[in-house]
Amino acid sequence: MSKNKKNSEPTEVPSSETEVQPEPQSPEQRITELEKEVSEWKDKYLRSMAEFDNFRRRSIQEKADWIRLATEKMALNVCDVVDNFERALLHFDEASLEDKNFKGILLIEQQLRAVLEKENVKRIEALGAEFDPTLHEALAHIASEYEENKVAAIIQNGYTMHDKLIRPVRVAVSNGTNNNKALEE
Repeated sequence: MSKNKKNSEPTEVPSSETEVQPEPQSPEQRITELEKEVSEWKDKYLRSMAEFDNFRRRSIQEKADWIRLATEKMALNVCDVVDNFERALLHFDEASLEDKNFKGILLIEQQLRAVLEKENVKRIEALGAEFDPTLHEALAHIASEYEENKVAAIIQNGYTMHDKLIRPVRVAVSNGTNNNKALEE
């Protein structure tokens, strides 16, 4: 009996014909609605353009950073060569200044320095300067004629490239005592 009851009751099925149609809008309401839609589309367009512009700028910056990084590695290798030239030149005496081989070595060293300058690589001048942990790497504390916390000796030159530190200066820092005063007394 319950089977018959279920089948005998009509079930309501929503159809597209019975759906409620929106009331017709007045022209002013339609204009307001369209203006709102235009405003939304304009906002989406402006945001998309801004996102694309930011993406383009980031891409250009990343490429420039890659090039700079590659140049930075090469510059550090050239800095090592310049440092070695500088150390080698310290072993020559004044009599060597007229030697053609010595002059050739000087020219090569000057050419390497010019290459570094062209890439905006600059040596950090540290001797006698206040110790700065952002530029200097302290390897020792030594007695010297300099005041305490001043760079008393340079162990390895440091360099910047485009005002960015690429290698810190390795230094010995003065502890404020002077060995010469102790020897005089």
